Amino acid sequence: MDVWFDSGTTHFAVLEQRDELTNPADMYLEGSDQHRGWFQTSLLTSEAMYERPPFKQVLTHGFVVDENGRKMSKSLGNIITPQEEINKTGADMLRLWIASSDYRYEMSAGKTVFKGAIDMYRRIRNTLRFLLANTDDFNPATDSVPMDELVSLDKFIIERAQTVQAQIISAYDAMDFHQVTQHVTAFCSQDLGSFYLDIIKDRQYTTQKDGQPRRSAQTAIYHIAHALIRWITPILSFTAQEAWEVLNQREADKGGYVFTQEWYEFPAFELSAISNDDWQRIMFAKDMVNKHIETARGEKIINANLSADVSLYADGAMYESLAKLDEELRFVLITSNAELKPMSEAPTDSIVQVDEATETNTEEAVDLVVQVSAATGTKCVRCWHIRDDIGTDSAHPELCARCVTNVSGDGEVRHYA
Repeated sequence: MDVWFDSGTTHFAVLEQRDELTNPADMYLEGSDQHRGWFQTSLLTSEAMYERPPFKQVLTHGFVVDENGRKMSKSLGNIITPQEEINKTGADMLRLWIASSDYRYEMSAGKTVFKGAIDMYRRIRNTLRFLLANTDDFNPATDSVPMDELVSLDKFIIERAQTVQAQIISAYDAMDFHQVTQHVTAFCSQDLGSFYLDIIKDRQYTTQKDGQPRRSAQTAIYHIAHALIRWITPILSFTAQEAWEVLNQREADKGGYVFTQEWYEFPAFELSAISNDDWQRIMFAKDMVNKHIETARGEKIINANLSADVSLYADGAMYESLAKLDEELRFVLITSNAELKPMSEAPTDSIVQVDEATETNTEEAVDLVVQVSAATGTKCVRCWHIRDDIGTDSAHPELCARCVTNVSGDGEVRHYA
């Protein structure tokens, strides 16, 4: 008892004696070995003096071990010096590795584990770079599109970001930092990288610079960037501040410090034309199309997404959801052409029952058939879509009608994607 008495009574010797501190403490934080050490002696002395614990909550963590689960020691030669890793990859990577580990248990450290953290960091950083690069010419004060006038896809991804932010805040409050990193990484790689950002590249690069389609996407990107930077700030502090300064470069004080900010408040809006459930079905259909395109690519039927024409046969809710995209279905699927037809017109030998949630055959399934063929027509030199309206304007013999509108006309308008 004597060994731990000094530290076990810090609730009286320190907390009770300093006006700027509170007794009981908000939290006691130590390793799991302190359950019978500091935590125990602090609890015993506090109960004797105040008849209550000296803390409001206790957080315990495991120890760092090598990749084989062995304790680090000089005799084994398996000690990893944090400063050496910081010199190699930066402090943010090391912070991300720690945050992505479930600290309640022993945490493995080594080259393989660090490589996973480096890959995770690159995914987050590259996503941020894309968001910032594509808002470089965007002034939120003059270029923002009103929320109710945003393209449906942009509304959906903002709503998705709101959902993810709620999960992240909850994880931070519970100090489940590994859940925070999982939510952030999944949003960057799946919601953004594999879906939203892939679709809007056409709008960003082929529509008019100041046109509604591009400004709508930039408005969504701007709001998401504000949220994402805040999400990573407690963990990737240096990266977050660097990105914050770029995002707020037009502000008089260059945005100040992101560490003084609170969680981002998204503007209010409603998903009207296409609901969240609709978009879930659309995402499912897009995944199916991507698999069929990969098969067609392997069979040398096509060589890229934009060299494909896709026919979708569906019924029920799936048909209704896809039909809402109208002529913009091809932009979601990233194909040169896309047709939606009722299941009754599908080739009888290709109809399969596919479960929307598990992608396995089931009796309670959604009918969806995908057929991929090589696109017919001529390739537009500007947007790379293969169309049959190339050269309809003699002034632009190598452009499709859509690109002609964007180059010399009023510019196209997007409603859904």
